[in-house]
Formats: sequence, structure tokens, C-alpha cells
Amino acid sequence: MANEAEARRWNDDRWATAWPKRERLTETVSPFLLRHVAARPGQRVCDIGCGGGGLTIELANAVSPGGAALGVDLSAPLLDLARRRAAEAGSQAAFVELDVQIGTLDLDPYDVVVSQFGVMFFDEPTNAFRRIRRLLVDGGRLVFACWQGVERNPWHVGTALRPLVPPPPTPPPGKSPVGPFAFGDEEYVGELLEGAGFVGVSCTPYETSARAPASALFDRTLLPLMGIGPEQEAEALTLVERHLQRFAVGEGDAVGEGEYEYPLAFFVFAAVNP
Repeated sequence: MANEAEARRWNDDRWATAWPKRERLTETVSPFLLRHVAARPGQRVCDIGCGGGGLTIELANAVSPGGAALGVDLSAPLLDLARRRAAEAGSQAAFVELDVQIGTLDLDPYDVVVSQFGVMFFDEPTNAFRRIRRLLVDGGRLVFACWQGVERNPWHVGTALRPLVPPPPTPPPGKSPVGPFAFGDEEYVGELLEGAGFVGVSCTPYETSARAPASALFDRTLLPLMGIGPEQEAEALTLVERHLQRFAVGEGDAVGEGEYEYPLAFFVFAAVNP
């Protein structure tokens, strides 16, 4: 089954509860991505892996009047959050639960498909990008943000917790590794896009920083999902505190709500459906 592990993970209520805290990082990247998207009134835009819907709502504002913005995600809990936010904002953004790697949308094609840190979780990425290309009009664009390699993003607490976390299983035949840094190699991603039939592939690297509490990166309730048992929790908290202290810019415990400045390195890819 395609994306079975990711579907299970993102439909766990613990991830959905923790997600809004993590948006402090993605919100920092949104302006960079939106400049590349350059959405205009009247356009149809699809946001893949929309999560809590913040970017989809911004896109809906950009294509109004006359346009449409659809957010797509495989996480039912995050889509519930996205719909609540859209209703509160009076937004016309719409949302659909779907894994685009295996599902289809019976809707008119889109002028632009966008993703903000969503495409790195496809375990069959070439197939997924082929399906995304079918969502686009001829000449339509795919624009997405993905993290550069983990070595360029020292904020990631997975580095500190590596001694306690079981190694990831080897992907079965026909599958690819997934995760936040799976697209950290510019050449690899370009080959995936071209293999899926896209042309005019471009990649723009960016570096910036985000100021946020430690909870934007770490939530102890997620430790069991990472394979860390209760007997290891104290050690895990110590490792995370030591890891994050280098980013502290104010008073506070690294596993509490003090302020930290995190350096972020990411790519914005763009490609065209011929």
C-alpha cells in the first residue's frame, strides 16, 4: 500500500495536536514560496499536503475574485483544523482528504500546484509527481518548498535523539526513503521531476531564521511515536535540551517555552507541465 506508514502517522491525533506549534517554522517560509507562486486573481490553485490550511487560505485570498484554492491532505485531523480556520477567516478555500500518490481529483485542472514541505513524504515520488502533473493545465506550474539536507538545518532534534531512536527500516522494493530531508539533494529532486515529465525545472536555495519556542520543534508526547520508551524519556529530554540550548536567545528551559532562533535552509523548486 502506498504511503501506508505516512497515512497512519499523520492521522494520529497526537501529531495533529502538535502541528500548530510547528507552524512557526513553516510560516517563516511561506512568503518566500508565495513570491515564486505569484498567484493572481482568477487562477485555480491546488495546495498538496496542506496540513492546517494556513497557506491554502493565503492562496485563496490571492486568487480572489474569480479563482479557487483547494487544499489536499491525507490527514483527517489536520483537515478538520484547516476547515475550522477557513470558516473563522471567512475564506472560500476548500479542502479534500486525499493521498495524491494514489487518489484522483475529478475536478477541472489547475493553473498552479503548490506544496510547502509536503512532497518529501511520498514513498513513490516519481509516480506521485506524474499524478500531480495530471492536475495541471498545459503550461501549468508546480512550485514547492522542501528542506535542504539535515546538515544545513541543525535545529532538527532528530539529530540529538539519534542514539535513542531505532534506525529507519530499509524501504521495500519500489519504495523510496521519506522524511523531512528526503529532498535535500537538488540533483536528485531535479531528476525526479524530469522523470515525471516536467520541464523547465529550477531550484532556488534560501537561508533564513525563525524565532519560536522549543515546542515548535519538540513535543514529549510524540516520543512513543519515535520509538522512545518511557524509560528513555529523561535521557531524551536531556539530549534535546543540550541540543537546542545553542539557539537560545532569551530566558527559558529548552524543553519549555523560552525563545530560540533557528537557522532554516530550504529550496524552492519550480517546474512546468509541458
